[in-house]
Amino acid sequence: MPSAGAAGGGSPAADAASGAFRGLRDQLTDAAEAFADSPGALAGILTGMIDDVDRALGERLEIFPVCHHSPASALAMVRRLRAKRPKVIYLELCEDLQPLLGELRNCRLPVAVQAFASKLDGFPVEWAPLSVVAPITEASAEYQAIAYALETPGVELVLVDRSVDHVFQWSPREPVEGGGGAGGPADGAPQEAAATHEEEAALHGDAVGVEIGDLRPGFAELEAYLLHHGKVRHWSEWWDQYVEQPLVGADHETYRQVMVLIGSLFRRLRPADAERLDRDEERERYMWTRMREHLAASGADPVDCLYVCGAFHAASPVAQFGTGPDAAAYEISPRTATRWLYGLIPSSHSAIEAQFGLAPGSVSIAAATWAKAVSRSGAAPFRLAGQQGGKRALGRSRRAAAPVAVADEPVTDRLSGFLARPPVLDDLDEAELRGWCVDIVRLARRNGYLASTADAIAVFETSILLAGLRNRARPTPYDFADAAVTCIEKDVVPGRRDVRRLCEILLGGDRIGQVGYEALPPLARDVLDRLAPLGLDLDKRTIQRALLDLQNQPAVVPCSDLLWRLRHLLPRDAVRPIMGERRLGERSAQESWDLALGRHQRGLIELGYEGVTVEQVLEQRLRRRAWGPQATAAVALEAVEDAILLLDGRRLVNELGARAVELLAAERTVDEAPEVLRRIRRLLAHYRATEPDLPAWCAAFVTTGYAHYCTLLPTAFVDAEAGVRQVAAMLGFLFSMESLALALGCDRAQLELAVGQSRPEAPARVALHWAAQHQLGLLPLAELRARAVELLANPLVVPAFPQYLSGFVQALEPVPGLAPFVVELMSTAFARLPDPVLLPWLPTLITTLRDQAGELVPTLVREAGRTFPAALPALDAWVPPWAARPVASPAAAQVSAPAGPVVDLLVGHPAACDAVADLLGCPGEWRIGEPPAGPATAVDPEVIALLAAHPATTAEVETLLAPAR
Repeated sequence: MPSAGAAGGGSPAADAASGAFRGLRDQLTDAAEAFADSPGALAGILTGMIDDVDRALGERLEIFPVCHHSPASALAMVRRLRAKRPKVIYLELCEDLQPLLGELRNCRLPVAVQAFASKLDGFPVEWAPLSVVAPITEASAEYQAIAYALETPGVELVLVDRSVDHVFQWSPREPVEGGGGAGGPADGAPQEAAATHEEEAALHGDAVGVEIGDLRPGFAELEAYLLHHGKVRHWSEWWDQYVEQPLVGADHETYRQVMVLIGSLFRRLRPADAERLDRDEERERYMWTRMREHLAASGADPVDCLYVCGAFHAASPVAQFGTGPDAAAYEISPRTATRWLYGLIPSSHSAIEAQFGLAPGSVSIAAATWAKAVSRSGAAPFRLAGQQGGKRALGRSRRAAAPVAVADEPVTDRLSGFLARPPVLDDLDEAELRGWCVDIVRLARRNGYLASTADAIAVFETSILLAGLRNRARPTPYDFADAAVTCIEKDVVPGRRDVRRLCEILLGGDRIGQVGYEALPPLARDVLDRLAPLGLDLDKRTIQRALLDLQNQPAVVPCSDLLWRLRHLLPRDAVRPIMGERRLGERSAQESWDLALGRHQRGLIELGYEGVTVEQVLEQRLRRRAWGPQATAAVALEAVEDAILLLDGRRLVNELGARAVELLAAERTVDEAPEVLRRIRRLLAHYRATEPDLPAWCAAFVTTGYAHYCTLLPTAFVDAEAGVRQVAAMLGFLFSMESLALALGCDRAQLELAVGQSRPEAPARVALHWAAQHQLGLLPLAELRARAVELLANPLVVPAFPQYLSGFVQALEPVPGLAPFVVELMSTAFARLPDPVLLPWLPTLITTLRDQAGELVPTLVREAGRTFPAALPALDAWVPPWAARPVASPAAAQVSAPAGPVVDLLVGHPAACDAVADLLGCPGEWRIGEPPAGPATAVDPEVIALLAAHPATTAEVETLLAPAR
């Protein structure tokens, strides 16, 4: 550790500081020898802490240590700025965020300054997108410094921390358990508890948090020791009780010395984490180098400057510390070629707590403490002109007052007195506590709790009791919250909010910031301007209902188009359609929307980082989806459909369609065949209804898919990885697109060869193969029926019959004409199987149909409804159609000649058939066998009964046919 004199460059101020703490150093050394088992190690730590304070206070450039979102730091900052009136303020914040600070005037705090990058150059591609946020609240020292610098003429604000590019250069994105950001490194500590209100806590997303003054022990045993002996539950409560409250009213020198001492303690008592320590020291070298560069370039006097940094960094041991001539040089590495985009996003108290590991409600309590401290002290905080929200700054006229000269007074020891005197015991503020108790009972009753005046009294007494047990003279907000949970929340939570959340609302609430219109990116402003015809205040965080009459109000038609595009780009809750839909070939006459753009302002702002208009962003995302590493033919077809629905451009649709053809030809699996079939059918129907000709890409997709699936079909039938549904979808593509594919030049022999080469063995695939052969004319229905009967008659096959039946059901996709046969097959199985076989088989049948053919079961139900009688009394006399039909053997099915009235009519008038045969180029000879013995052997009995019941129809037909005879 360098000595204080070396750090300060041997200045008189440094020598005076070194002598000021000589007495305290001796006391700590004597205490270590008297009480410690190893006095050397303890004495080194204690005296080293004094050396750190000595060194920091001896520097000519005044170091102002702070803690993030600390009311004591903010109040001390206000007092020091009004007393010293510095001309230059160096602030620990990423240097490339400085141009955004002026936009804070157009926002309502809290907000976060954000840097965003989606296209990376110099970082691994899988890290994308990268995001860094720096949240700012009004009750923070950094905001007071920013407001003073921007509102005071002649004052320069310089951000000196590493750039956002260096944040990721120095911090590899590795998963950290309990870290601040979900996707990368965080400067904050691990979270103590999950956020109770997820929506507000997710305002920062997975961005990396950067904040000045992150002050917390890095040594777990030290934190546990402090929490145990402080009789508190979490670190935020310990800090408020033992640091925040004692320092609120402290003078400037006492505040500085105590904060540097705490920073030094936490720095020395930390694990030997070389990577984290090196990163912190690199930041300190960076900041001191930037400050020396600015001093040299501007010629500013360090006495007129103020360096605002975290207390942890104020006790820095790096060789670059200080502005003296003997400070070591440091070379800053260049940035990568990544293009960073900057903006402001809304933040909230709960988002800050979740990202930086603070206890829920601690930032809200800090805001309430800040307001009370400002009121009691009479200090006039600084505030940006035009700032939205909050109260008007007190003493605004004093902001233009002449600077107060501050003499370079010698450093005196304030630590000894502060550490030796007992804590100041505040009197119990009964009025404040009574107001809390009455208000929490009223709030609890509104949220469904059965609270009464007795509960208010119990909360009052319990708060005092808990404070006494924890050695506190007056209950803190944390004591009050614990007492309220104990006395009001008995066993269950009747509503969405528990009592602890109600206490947070009562003590300050979760304040949520908002970015003003002027600070929004061009895309966000364009969206608000284009939605102006709706007549809604889209800045509100409430959900608003928009009613669009597209026929009678042509002005809202562009609004409808924009809302559908935002629906595709933003989270689902941001833009939600209530009435109306947009599908291929369908447009609604009226629409109703629930809009919450004010609640999802962050998502709208981040769209502005991707493009200038919503249409540009949508086109880019569709292209990225179709050309991404995980893109498939189904994904590309989905992008085509979205482009047709949401964008007006044939060029993009053709490019995406051509990409879909490429992806289909390159696929070696059939996993997404059902999705491909569903989407290409819908697109073909759309083009046939709206276009005179199919687009070139669509024709190419059909021909490529026909050849591709014919090639993969034999392998897919025997591949265990390919499901029955996928094989059925392939056959559905081939059979449903067959006529179009043949018209475009494909060869049907390829499909016949593919089916002929297939040799499935699994029962479901065998049934599917039989259905394909039947569709090709290779397997007559009579033979298919005979094979099904053989399956039911074989006891060894009966346990696997549900799988055969599942295959037949899946075959309804490529061969929908088999629906009557499947109904017949299922009915026959229920009729013929004995109960010992049928009852164990039913659960397997139901689960098989549910898992493998759920979407095709309605087709079977409709077919069964047409087959079975509609009334229950008719069921007793009903004869199934297939019961009267004799089942022919396979050999008989091939030689039997068809018979019936139709055959008789054709045989009686062969001229018509001969003319059709000549037109088709199919010459042939008539083979007329013996006439049928009688109508009962050639015609279905049902037909005979129908004709007998309606003789008038038969007579009319005979009359019409008489002239032809």
